[in-house]
Amino acid sequence: SLNFHSTKEPPIVTLLNSFEKFGFHFDHIYGFEITETNPNKVYKDLLPEKYLHSYHWINTGVSAGKENKLNPLRSIVSQFDKDDLIIVKLDIDTSDIELPLANQLLEDDSINKLVDHFYFEHHVHMKEIAANWNIAMKGSIQDSFELMNGLRNKGVAAHFWV
Repeated sequence: SLNFHSTKEPPIVTLLNSFEKFGFHFDHIYGFEITETNPNKVYKDLLPEKYLHSYHWINTGVSAGKENKLNPLRSIVSQFDKDDLIIVKLDIDTSDIELPLANQLLEDDSINKLVDHFYFEHHVHMKEIAANWNIAMKGSIQDSFELMNGLRNKGVAAHFWV
């Protein structure tokens, strides 16, 4: 989503700017947003002009269903090949969708062999973050470590996103 914490730079822009510092520029950027948003707000107010040519905005939620066309791992990632730089940032704030997607990435070698970097805000039970994530919390820090380690063992540079 581009509309995040209203006064801060959207997280996706922060991530894109980080890669640009090292000379990476993206041909395609896909953003799903379940909250209905006026396209004028997205393209005129929220999206920096330099990303206008590459941003694909999909104003609907994602699905964790493996064969669902709204599963971004199926519908988007699978359209590229291992020579493409593919970065996935997963932060849906709904564990019932996030965790199945993260596990699909871990378990499906046809997908994880394509993904170079994975950023994930895993909403686990932790008192320091409970005020913000209370209803979305599921799992433990150990679960996060196991997921990230499993992805790294499969060649995906997996990173925590908070």
